[in-house]
Amino acid sequence: MIKKSRQREAILKYLESRKDHPTAERVYTAVRDEFPNISLGTVYRNLALLAEMNEICRVTCEEDGSDHFDFDTSPHQHFFCKNCRAVIDVPLKNDESILGMLQQSMGVSIDTQKTIYYGTCGKCLQKINKK
Repeated sequence: MIKKSRQREAILKYLESRKDHPTAERVYTAVRDEFPNISLGTVYRNLALLAEMNEICRVTCEEDGSDHFDFDTSPHQHFFCKNCRAVIDVPLKNDESILGMLQQSMGVSIDTQKTIYYGTCGKCLQKINKK
């Protein structure tokens, strides 16, 4: 059993209030208001622990190697904007028929699936088109 921590609870509460999938550095900056002596290392350790406990989702963007954190642990996909580095939830449900087909054809059991689409978000496209 993991001991309760006010700092960890503050990190979790902050993530619950966000839809923008912040990085550890952004979480650190926000939580530091409440805990001025918190270290970036403490934030990283708590985010890793929360992800390990499946209380949050770690979204690793291979395009730039950054980790973003999502309070929503339900199966869903993400979009990463290569321009502004935003991580956005994709409003599509995971297709269980594809997972079932893969499991049957490959003779495996799939526990989880993570998909990240890479491109340019709508806000960035608008800025580009205005030029």
